[in-house]
Amino acid sequence: MADFSTKLRPADYNVNKRNYMDHKEQFETVGDGLLVRAPAKINLSLLVAGKRPDGFHNLETVMAKVNYYDEILIEANPENDLALVCEGPEWAPDGPENLVYKAARLLLNACGESADIKLTLTKNIPAGSGLGSASSDAAATLLGLNEYLELGLPRRQLAKLASKLGSDVAFFLDGPLAFCTRKGEKIRKIRKKFPFLAVLALPAVSISTQKVYANYVHDQALFETLSETINGHIGNNRIDLAAKKCANMLEKYCFGLEGELAELKAEIESLCAMPCCLSGSGSAMFCIVENADMEKASELRSQIQAKTGCKSIIVTANRW
Repeated sequence: MADFSTKLRPADYNVNKRNYMDHKEQFETVGDGLLVRAPAKINLSLLVAGKRPDGFHNLETVMAKVNYYDEILIEANPENDLALVCEGPEWAPDGPENLVYKAARLLLNACGESADIKLTLTKNIPAGSGLGSASSDAAATLLGLNEYLELGLPRRQLAKLASKLGSDVAFFLDGPLAFCTRKGEKIRKIRKKFPFLAVLALPAVSISTQKVYANYVHDQALFETLSETINGHIGNNRIDLAAKKCANMLEKYCFGLEGELAELKAEIESLCAMPCCLSGSGSAMFCIVENADMEKASELRSQIQAKTGCKSIIVTANRW
């Protein structure tokens, strides 16, 4: 078993003594500014439908927001320019290459607004973890600026801007649970509530989504089998059964890049006697705890950290 004890995350992001994430509202007034929270997501299922002519892949995925947040503080900038500052326990790029900056610039240009805005991104969710934090940050920026500047833009207009920023961004404008197809940008909201409790493992391994897809070899028969089953569960409003399939067609190719993640998954499954699922293209993994049993979740979280050295937290389905 690989030793993950040297790869613990440097800080436990704002959790209580049981490492349980508190629910927060998306918007909060802070002085003259607006604090916007950007939730992580997990993929309850992720199927690859095949490669597109443009080189991307068509997907069928059930995505769920969880109560684990990055934060963006929007304030006036006295220097009359658009500025981005990044802080927090996780790294994020400063400046124009960050999706927060790109989203802000895109919205301001589209609306003809002045760019005297300062954005402070507190990065709590690790990049390269399959939790969608960059996309969520971009969506939160669009939503936050729309609120802060009192623009009154409808969601459909924000969605058009989101489509220019990335395939997952549109999902984070709504939710908290959706079935996403094409490249992930076609969103069908799932109105059936799925109030799950999960233990989320956060190995300090950053995975390149581009490399995972570059190594992916499509299995059409597997896709058709899984798609029929999972779509049937969704049609019957049994999101719990879809999640229990723990289907992620990218897992094999993620583990091909980082073999120690396969060892970690096996170790976690031996501890909890339940499926451990990869989120997105990795590296984060999660176990959904039956009956939302907090005592069991707390015990499992402690065991994962003690036995593997991998940081883990308890998350629930986000409310918004």
